[in-house]
Amino acid sequence: MTIIKRNGTEVVFESEKIANAVTKANNSVSESCRMTAAQIQEITEAVTKTCEAMSHAPSVEEIQDLVERQIMEHGAFDVAKSYITYRYTRSLVRRSNTTDEKILSLIECCNEEVKQENSNKNPVVNSTQRDYMAGEVSRDITERLLLPADIVEAHKEGIIHFHDSDYFAQHMHNCDLVNLEDMLQNGTVISGTLIERPHRFSTACNIATQIIAQIASNQYGGQSISLTHLVPFVDVSRKEIRKKLERDLADVGLNVGPEQLDILVEKQLRDEIRSGVQTIQYQILTLLTTNGQTPFVTVYMYLNEARSEQEKKDLAVIIQETLEQRYQGVKNESGVWVTPAFPKLIYVLEEDNIREGTPYWYLTKLAAKCTARRMVPDYISEKKMLELKGDVYTCMGCRSFLTPDRFTDAGVGNIANAKNYVPGQHKYYGRFNQGVVTLNLPDVALSSGGDKDKFWDILNERLELCHRALLCRHERLKGTISDVSPILWQYGALARLEKGEVIDRLLFNGYSTISLGYAGLYECVKYMTGKSHTDPEAKPFAIAVMNRLNDACKAWKAASNVDFSLYGTPLESTTYKFAKALQRRFGVIPGVTDRNYITNSYHVHVTEQIDAFEKLRFESEFQALSPGGAISYVEVPNMQNNLTAVLRVIQFIYDNIIYAELNTKSDYCQCCGWDGEIEIVEKDGKLMWRCPQCGNMDQTKMNVARRTCGYIGSQFWNQGRTQEIRDRVLHL
Repeated sequence: MTIIKRNGTEVVFESEKIANAVTKANNSVSESCRMTAAQIQEITEAVTKTCEAMSHAPSVEEIQDLVERQIMEHGAFDVAKSYITYRYTRSLVRRSNTTDEKILSLIECCNEEVKQENSNKNPVVNSTQRDYMAGEVSRDITERLLLPADIVEAHKEGIIHFHDSDYFAQHMHNCDLVNLEDMLQNGTVISGTLIERPHRFSTACNIATQIIAQIASNQYGGQSISLTHLVPFVDVSRKEIRKKLERDLADVGLNVGPEQLDILVEKQLRDEIRSGVQTIQYQILTLLTTNGQTPFVTVYMYLNEARSEQEKKDLAVIIQETLEQRYQGVKNESGVWVTPAFPKLIYVLEEDNIREGTPYWYLTKLAAKCTARRMVPDYISEKKMLELKGDVYTCMGCRSFLTPDRFTDAGVGNIANAKNYVPGQHKYYGRFNQGVVTLNLPDVALSSGGDKDKFWDILNERLELCHRALLCRHERLKGTISDVSPILWQYGALARLEKGEVIDRLLFNGYSTISLGYAGLYECVKYMTGKSHTDPEAKPFAIAVMNRLNDACKAWKAASNVDFSLYGTPLESTTYKFAKALQRRFGVIPGVTDRNYITNSYHVHVTEQIDAFEKLRFESEFQALSPGGAISYVEVPNMQNNLTAVLRVIQFIYDNIIYAELNTKSDYCQCCGWDGEIEIVEKDGKLMWRCPQCGNMDQTKMNVARRTCGYIGSQFWNQGRTQEIRDRVLHL
């Protein structure tokens, strides 16, 4: 059995240390108040037994809490007081110098919490370590100097989660929709070098990847680009290819008819499109940004975004090539085709591609084939998005959606000075999210003790706490000068402001959003009603909670002209943090705190038996109540031989829900060549990944891909998220 020390390192559990600590406390009190050696042994054995029964490696703090309770249960209150005083004194000493220890543990790669903090970061490489080291310093400054003490304490206690505090010291925002069209059509500047409008499709793809790399190094969230912004360069290449072919044919004295010439042009053009798409995929996967990871990129594929029938046809060719290359995958270091994590693909379902006989049905069939093998693309319903948002546009990163454009209708105008701005036309590219703070809903429920009147009072208090935390994010961005990130604020990705100009006007009037996140709606409702929120008797309470969160966002927005929006948080490592905090604060409560994870946002619990269509139908109502971002999924087995069923789910998504995905498995064992599902087993109280064919448990010699928070993770996860992955039931 192992334990997690305060600096994040994992060490072997030693029961003697418990006995020694209790003995020291015992010896510090008068003899008449001391416990016997037998009592100390009983305490040691009881704590050890409890730790062994845990389904995760306990932290030092958890063990010490258990020791305190055991001492008090033995009636040795003076000893307990001595033990508590010693803990407090040691905490004061540690508080003065915790950052150094954490940084040293990062360098030595023995900080288990950080190693599993992000499933797409390799904590061993220098660039990641450098980012984590800088993050620890930033987090320390944030907690000591930049945030109010009660917000810091609430974050540490798992009452709220102040996302990305390791980047808060800098003037950085979360995620955005890149105005790639403006940058490609009107030029940009990268590292002081002027990049003019490209003259070939392949060049446009290459420039796009350089833009992506620069943006990823200047923010901490994801970014989305649209393939539509590359489409005009297809025709540019077409014309260049035609001119060159005509010259070459004339030089050798060949006379080719118009139809034959068109065939030759389109063949060469297709080769260039294939090469350009490959450039985007491979450059994104091989880039390593300054924060030590592949850029979190989402590629948006929406046929109706094209501005002419010719552009739509050209866009269809790019989409087809993108899907075909993703279906093939990429080769790992052993030369085997595996599933890449990035770029993420989003495919819009629309009237032209959703049914047999529609012009682009062949693309949807290809998308289904790709989904069954590689877990992407994800799907946005044009029909439902128009119904609920009035516009169709991509999300940012894993699920964050902008609020529908209101600044254009309000007559605010081209506040970003974009060169592709069209008066009266709604704008989404160039907009961004300021940041996220997430509320732990199960903690609200448990703090109320099941009293509904008290629940609403506590919820209101916690919402105001989140409001103040979100305003801290907003205020941190106010006054930011454009010079801090020229690629974002001066050269078109988000704006074209002057040097030295502040970004403040982009923080109001709905140009950017700021997100109130929430997690654990299922556990919250389960505790308050005794039932899952899928139960008709419990659902009204769940809806009421969602409405209260939305009402808060509306009130904050009205008071400040800042677009607060409710966001279904995609917890990754925080699912474990929140679960541990609940267990520490309230103990183990069956069905509520008895697992090492809590449920993402409004999702149906991963263990609940429900079919794919009912799950999507049920969650669609809650997705509509999460306007700041939400995604639903269905867990499916290997569907490569049942594409008819995949297409049926896709058609159901189109008719019923804005944004959804299908989760399957895509693994490979480098030791024996197993390409089925890598299983999760328990060993020495810890969940581990194991090849079912050869027994390989070396994570460096296997490729495992799972979708955990919207993105596909390609490294490995903490114990809470691993347990959640193991517990998932199939919906199809």
